[in-house]
Amino acid sequence: MTGSDHQHSTTATATASDQAGLSQAELDELVASSDTGARGTKGGVGVFLMLVALTWSLFQIWIASPIPFILGFGVFNDTEARSIHLAFAIFLAFAAFPAARSKVQLGLGLAVPIGLAALFMVSAKDGTVVWWIPLVGVIIAAAVLIGSPKDKIPAWEWAMAAIAAAASLYLYVYYKDISSRVGAPILQDFVVAVVGILLLLEATRRALGPALMIVASVFLVYTILGPNMPSIIAHKGNNLSEIVNHQWITTEGVFGIALGVSTSFVFLFVLFGSLLDKAGAGNYFIQVAFSLMGHMRGGPAKAAVVSSAMTGLISGSSIANVVTTGTFTIPLMKKVGFSSEKAGAVEVASSVNGQIMPPVMGAAAFLMVEYVGIPYFDVVRHAFLPAVISYIALVYIVHLEALKAGMQGLPRAYTPKPIVQRLIGIAFTIAAICAVSLAVYYGMGWIRPAFPATAGYIVFALLVAVYVGLLRIAAKEEPLHLDDPNAPVTKLPLPGPTLRSGFHYILPVVVLVWALMVDRLSPGLSAFWATMFMVFILLTQRPILAVLRVKGDVLAEAKAGAIDLRDGLVIGARNMIGIGIATATAGIIVGAVSQTGVGSALADVVEVLSGGNILAILVLTAILSLILGMGLPTTANYIVVSALLAPVIVTLGQQNGLIVPLIAVHLFVFYFGIMADVTPPVGLASFAAAAVSGGDPIKTGVVAFFYSLRTAALPFLFIFNTELLLINVTWAQGVFVFCIATVAMLLFAAATQGWFLARNRIHETIALLLIAFTLFRPGFWMDMVFPPYQEAPPSEIAAAAEATPAGEKLRIRVKGVNDLGDPIEFVALLELPDGANGEEKLANAGLALRQDGDKTIIDDASYDSAAQKAGLDWDQEVLRVLRPIDVPSKYWMFLPALLLLAGVVVLQRRRATPQTKPV
Repeated sequence: MTGSDHQHSTTATATASDQAGLSQAELDELVASSDTGARGTKGGVGVFLMLVALTWSLFQIWIASPIPFILGFGVFNDTEARSIHLAFAIFLAFAAFPAARSKVQLGLGLAVPIGLAALFMVSAKDGTVVWWIPLVGVIIAAAVLIGSPKDKIPAWEWAMAAIAAAASLYLYVYYKDISSRVGAPILQDFVVAVVGILLLLEATRRALGPALMIVASVFLVYTILGPNMPSIIAHKGNNLSEIVNHQWITTEGVFGIALGVSTSFVFLFVLFGSLLDKAGAGNYFIQVAFSLMGHMRGGPAKAAVVSSAMTGLISGSSIANVVTTGTFTIPLMKKVGFSSEKAGAVEVASSVNGQIMPPVMGAAAFLMVEYVGIPYFDVVRHAFLPAVISYIALVYIVHLEALKAGMQGLPRAYTPKPIVQRLIGIAFTIAAICAVSLAVYYGMGWIRPAFPATAGYIVFALLVAVYVGLLRIAAKEEPLHLDDPNAPVTKLPLPGPTLRSGFHYILPVVVLVWALMVDRLSPGLSAFWATMFMVFILLTQRPILAVLRVKGDVLAEAKAGAIDLRDGLVIGARNMIGIGIATATAGIIVGAVSQTGVGSALADVVEVLSGGNILAILVLTAILSLILGMGLPTTANYIVVSALLAPVIVTLGQQNGLIVPLIAVHLFVFYFGIMADVTPPVGLASFAAAAVSGGDPIKTGVVAFFYSLRTAALPFLFIFNTELLLINVTWAQGVFVFCIATVAMLLFAAATQGWFLARNRIHETIALLLIAFTLFRPGFWMDMVFPPYQEAPPSEIAAAAEATPAGEKLRIRVKGVNDLGDPIEFVALLELPDGANGEEKLANAGLALRQDGDKTIIDDASYDSAAQKAGLDWDQEVLRVLRPIDVPSKYWMFLPALLLLAGVVVLQRRRATPQTKPV
């Protein structure tokens, strides 16, 4: 986007927001107050903070690149990099966010440091010098009480920022000394850790609000007062020395996995999105969506959904996504007939879901790589189907709303070709894309072995050639700009010229996807190469276009490109302040969980509350995610809930005979963390949308919640039907599952929206829900008719093993004790290797049995054997054996479901009017 284009865009969105509710400046402040920090953007202070943010981005690019290893200079280990990363984040948090946002927050800013300081002093061992601890708490509270203006940074806040950064850098500066005294902190360690923890919590309150600060503080209190807790969650308690060592001096707490992922992966992806947006890709995505879909019923709303899905590539923030696309889409939605609340709700539902859309998902997706222990490629593969289905269903929900209101689309910019010609054109385009993809795939496969030393340079040269070719195409089109959405709409932009004007924006995304999916590089290295290509585009896009269009000052355009690059690097760093602080503070919670063993205690609590029912456990987990999500950002919410409840769900699921893959549980938590941005009364994205639309924020949130029911239903479905996550399915099965699940989700949307072909009657809504459930989980009904397993007594385990084909899994229900000595009962899946008979198969699986009266006892489970991997151990008792048997295919249940659907269609077509029939 050229400078004039950007100015036009800003003017248009300002006009839109002025008429809808807030001015553009107020909207920018709304995003800044929640994401980047609104303070320190002007004058000398603004320049200094810009340089700090710029330095942070350059540091992150440096440690992600191979250059330090080539030069043998500037190589940082993980702990050192995390220390520097947090120092930048916490310094900018104090500088960019003012101290108090409300009286409640001010009260917490006073109470938390003083209260925790008092507890820290009480928990210190005899002989430890502790008189200074309350003084630290009082000083921090006094600084909060004095307050800070929004337009300047007082001296005491500079001091807090510097001290907090110094405490974060302590691990980097004294890394070798600390490594020699792990477990035996000295006075200096105590001072730095206490000051660091208290200042980190204050930075959290400023940047993210009070919720995460409160949760982290509660876990610190629980760590200290363990013996005083109710017996079911009581523990021995930890003293100050143990807390200092665990939470700050080692990588178990603040500097743990979450901060490591923020340092290694997340920053570069956020930076990539910032640079892509600065280059003009956000504007391009919106224009493309409107040119392709604006003419349909409720076209602006459908375009909002698609553009938000694409904008999810460049914005990990729900609020920023809402404001970026919403200032243009919401007024146009209102123009074609949507109410303020419905227009805002559509934007909220689509923007929030941007975080679940591969290949660039929210920050929590990168944490899954570490927590679940699978490559990012697998995370994307598992998340792909639910995300696409969710967006298709939202487009359909918008279509149903348009049908209800009898809406029409915006005027086309061209006369469409006959349907046959359009289909031929689409087929030709798909064939061309496939041909290019195959040529690139096999061409890359040939280049690397043919030119092993220079393959990287050849690939870059080819990319540059394609890039320049695409710019030549773009130069022939008029530059894109966003028109005023409140002005009369005469026609939509032409699809062809709109698409051609920004094809080069797709190249960096292709580089990223190729590195992630084909080359299988690490997420950090993939984002590095994509970011470097974005840097190249920002520096060259403007001057090359000026040359090709033979207009404009090339040197001035080159300078403008350099300014865009600088601004993109700065914005990317400021966007990371909240994520860096959130991952560090969530580390306190994770550290407390590992230090106190509360996870196993919580399993007992959840089991008591749920009665051991897996569905009840999932509902409790969803509610906890929604409650925490009212104040926590998605990333912190995911870290907290997954650390507390993910192992519990897997364990209790196994005890109920349901084997739940760990990735399914983590995606479940992720989805409900995202849902919290929608759910009233604290759905921040809903408030942002209402600010743009001028509607009621609570009503906007309620409507958005109903639009998002499809997103809430999917996690429950893929827990029980892991085929939706493409687990253990072939490509053909994956396509089949996608088609069936999409139909099922559309029917679910029709049921929840009360409209299919006509307005639903109650029995039709029930029928649609029943059909959708059957399509999603046909095995639920088939298992009632034909149980898939045949129970056998433990004494017949050898016969059951002999009847089970090699490579298949034999289900064995056993009981014993866990590592803490508590009794457990669960179903183990024992994969059986080949063997002459059942006894030999069991022996080859590493399982040895003995009879003790009428009991069958596991005598041994060999190390690293299939038996040990299944969770079997010596002295466990085999209760019964579940042998798989041949049953009819579960997909036979589709026949009655489709017959019922045909009946609903017949009934509704009789009532459908010409105005409400789909077009």
